[in-house]
Amino acid sequence: MADRGGGPYAITTGADGALWFTLVHSGHIGRLVPGEGPTTYRLDPACGPTIIAHGPDGALWFTEYQAHRIGRITTGGTVSEFPLPTPDRGPFGIAAGPDGALWFTETAAGRIGRITAEGRVSEFPLPVPGAFPSAITAGADGGMWFTLNQANAIGRIGMDGTITVHPLPTESAAPVGIAAGPDGALWFVEIAAGQIGRMTTDGRVTEFALPDRAARPHAITPGPDGELWFTEWGGNRVGSISVDGVIQVYDLPTPGSEPHGITLGPDGALWTALETGALARITH
Repeated sequence: MADRGGGPYAITTGADGALWFTLVHSGHIGRLVPGEGPTTYRLDPACGPTIIAHGPDGALWFTEYQAHRIGRITTGGTVSEFPLPTPDRGPFGIAAGPDGALWFTETAAGRIGRITAEGRVSEFPLPVPGAFPSAITAGADGGMWFTLNQANAIGRIGMDGTITVHPLPTESAAPVGIAAGPDGALWFVEIAAGQIGRMTTDGRVTEFALPDRAARPHAITPGPDGELWFTEWGGNRVGSISVDGVIQVYDLPTPGSEPHGITLGPDGALWTALETGALARITH
C-alpha cells in the first residue's frame, strides 16, 4: 500500500470481482483488482474501520470500531454510515445473514446487532456479561455464529433472536476469527491457546493444536481446496487445516508483517491483509 501506516486489517471479495479491505489506522476502505493497483476511499480518519463483508445488496459493509457506526460502500465507492442507537458499542465483526440483513458484534456492549439494507438496527443482549463478542459468520443451520473472546465460548443467535452459548474445553482460549467450513461445522481460531477449533451445530467441539502454540492465530476462511486457511499474527505465517485436522503452516517472506484478515480472492488465490502495510497473495 502507498500508505504503509494505513494498517490493512480485514479483507473480503466483493460482488464486482475485486478485493475490498479496511485500513484501520488511516480510516480508509481499499479496493484491489488482482494485477492492478489499489484504490482507496477516505472515511473519517479516526473511525477505525475494522471488519468488512460483502452484503446481500451487492455492497460492502464494514464496522467502524472507534466511531461506533456501521458503514456501507457500493462497488462504485459511495459511502453511507449508520450510527448505532446507543453510544460506545465498539462494533467489530460483521457478516451477511440468511434473512437479507447484516449481523454484527458489539464488543463493548455485549450485544449482537442486526442492520437492514435500509439502515434499521436491532440489538440483542448476550446472557454472559463481559463476553466481548468478536467475529461472526453465517452457519449452515440458518443461524449466526460468533466468538465470545472473553467468555471462552462460541455463541449462536437465531433469526428470532434466541441466543445459545457453548463453552470451550480449553480455559482462556480467547477465540477470535470464525468461519463456516465445507463440512457444515464452524471453524474458529483460539488466539491465546494456539489452537484451531471445530464446533458442530449441536455444540460438539474438537480442538487442534498448532505446531507453534505462541502463533496467536487471528482469522480463518474457507479455501479453494476444501481446507480452512488462517493467519498467525504472532508467528508471521499463514496456515491451512483440513477437515480431518491436518495442519500445514507457511512463513511469510517479510518478518513481523502482522497478518490479520484472510479471504479467498477472485483469482482463486488466498489473500491476507498485513497490518504493516501490504496485501499478500498465497497460492497453494
